[in-house]
Amino acid sequence: MPLTIDSKPAQSGPPVLVLAAGSSSRMGRSKAMLGWGSGSLLDHAIDQARVLSTSVWVVSGCYYPVSRYRVTRRPSRWVYNPDWHLGMASSLRAGLGALPASCPGVFVVLVDQPLVSTESLVQLRKSAEHQRHQAIAADHQGRPGAPAYLPRRLWPAIGTLEGDRGAGQILRQVGAQTLIMPGAETDADTPADWRHLQQVLSEQTR
Repeated sequence: MPLTIDSKPAQSGPPVLVLAAGSSSRMGRSKAMLGWGSGSLLDHAIDQARVLSTSVWVVSGCYYPVSRYRVTRRPSRWVYNPDWHLGMASSLRAGLGALPASCPGVFVVLVDQPLVSTESLVQLRKSAEHQRHQAIAADHQGRPGAPAYLPRRLWPAIGTLEGDRGAGQILRQVGAQTLIMPGAETDADTPADWRHLQQVLSEQTR
């Protein structure tokens, strides 16, 4: 069972799950703690999540509690996933299982998609505000993926997923609405990916 570390009251509206529990094996070190701007990738992901909701839940695992005490942004809650080694599906289960029964749905963002813009996240939020029962996701070259909004009706099916995969399969099955979200297709899995992201950040800040 997931352990909810904090006990603050839930905020109104759908919360956000920031998935940051993996071992980052292909990177060779914690992705969440890599430097980005004035903080870390996890700091940036928490800032991204706050565009979507005031209630931000970080699902951590392999590097917990180090990640908790190194971030400078404070989420609403931390959820520890003891099964982080089983892959992303286990982190989704841990996060969804920790959320209160009153949640109509949840946003999901990944710790390693720093190029997703504020404008894209606002578009996702507004779409979900008007369609609380509709699955909505970023368009990854014709496939739905994170960032995404998962209405509660999909949670039981998502809970049956296994391995290192997210909810993309289920989002395809239910015909999720997709949004063009520049940057969503670029993540940081390997050192080469990370060098590319740093180059993009350098060009953006010139």
